[in-house]
Amino acid sequence: HQRLTSSHFILVALKLMQVSNLFSNLSSALQRHWESCSSDLHAPGDTAVFDFSVMSYNILSQQLLEDNAYLYQHCDPSVLPWEYRLHNLLAEIQQHNADILCLQEVQEDHYENQIKPALQALGYRCEYKKRTGKKPDGCAVSFKTSRFSLLSSNPVEFFRTGDSLLDRDNVGLVVLLQPNHGINQSNPSFICVANTHLLYNPRRGDIKLAQLAIMLAEINRLSRLPDGQVNPVVFCGDFNSAPWSPLHSFLTTGCLRYSGMQIGIVSGQENSPRGQRLLTSPIWSPSLGINRQCQYENKPAPEPSPSSPTGKLNKAVFTPELRKTLKTSGRLFHSLKLQSSYQHHLMPDGRPEITTCHSRTALTVDYILYSPDFVTLPSLAGGRGLQLLGRLSLVGQAELEEVNGLPNHRHSSDHLPLLARFRFRC
Repeated sequence: HQRLTSSHFILVALKLMQVSNLFSNLSSALQRHWESCSSDLHAPGDTAVFDFSVMSYNILSQQLLEDNAYLYQHCDPSVLPWEYRLHNLLAEIQQHNADILCLQEVQEDHYENQIKPALQALGYRCEYKKRTGKKPDGCAVSFKTSRFSLLSSNPVEFFRTGDSLLDRDNVGLVVLLQPNHGINQSNPSFICVANTHLLYNPRRGDIKLAQLAIMLAEINRLSRLPDGQVNPVVFCGDFNSAPWSPLHSFLTTGCLRYSGMQIGIVSGQENSPRGQRLLTSPIWSPSLGINRQCQYENKPAPEPSPSSPTGKLNKAVFTPELRKTLKTSGRLFHSLKLQSSYQHHLMPDGRPEITTCHSRTALTVDYILYSPDFVTLPSLAGGRGLQLLGRLSLVGQAELEEVNGLPNHRHSSDHLPLLARFRFRC
């Protein structure tokens, strides 16, 4: 294939309306429909609400596709080149027209030369965090500048020098967005949007939990106002964890009793987990500076000084109480009161929803989590939340098998995009 220029893809983005019209006129390979989740209609004169949509999508890095070609032996080879996939991915993004995009496996060179210019032409501002080390991809958060203003962008790295647990290159990104309309300008309301891609390895639930704790600590730090009030949170990503797994349960219940748990069952990715080692307390080193509530204790621990002979993190900032808590507790907590935008099963037969499908697996690992409206969830006292208005339906394994799995001619990632719409009562 001839390499196409960045300017060509900007023109492609500007013409995507025609492409999407053709796309919608063709019979869809996967039948997905809009599911309404609320009948609550605000009064016409009520301007203190702000409705917005969020898409989370692992778009499959081309280099990772090629490095793991055995996962895609079921695919027609013609659907795997980047030039073919990019066209479909951009058309899909334009078709759904979400106000906020949280993308994973965004390859850096494709982002800079093609994806970012195309999204900018569609009215998005783009923030990006590449994975550390020599990994080719990262996470991106893009938002419509007509809907939001950026207050801050906060990249998150999980790698810690000298820490054998946090030695992986996964990352996250947390942005604070202020709605442009429908809010009291004297009100410091904002929405905290987080995006991550946790470690894949099904046998390393300990690493996944430590990475998740760092993300939760960042979200907690950034979503709170000085008076302690909590602004709404949307937490998206590929968590490499199945619904109702211990990790997912921790996200949605705020508590996990992990001591003695097999390390391989944390993510629920395998029916017969191979990681037999048991989790012990504490999971991560006190030098990380994060307590069992997944909050920073005083401040994040600094990176080790280059002159440090041991290369270990400075432990001087930790109190005896913190050390005792982390050594004796076999439980983790967080206070974000998150809920999933999806039910994770199909109606009426109860079959599992699927968000990723290739030669080795078919399950849900992608989520749009959110902090619910405290009006409908009184336990969220002292904070603002979001009301889920609707979502784009998912499909089951049988439907994916009918279209030869993922990627295919119409759907150009091995993941499906998630899309949800929320109401923010400002």
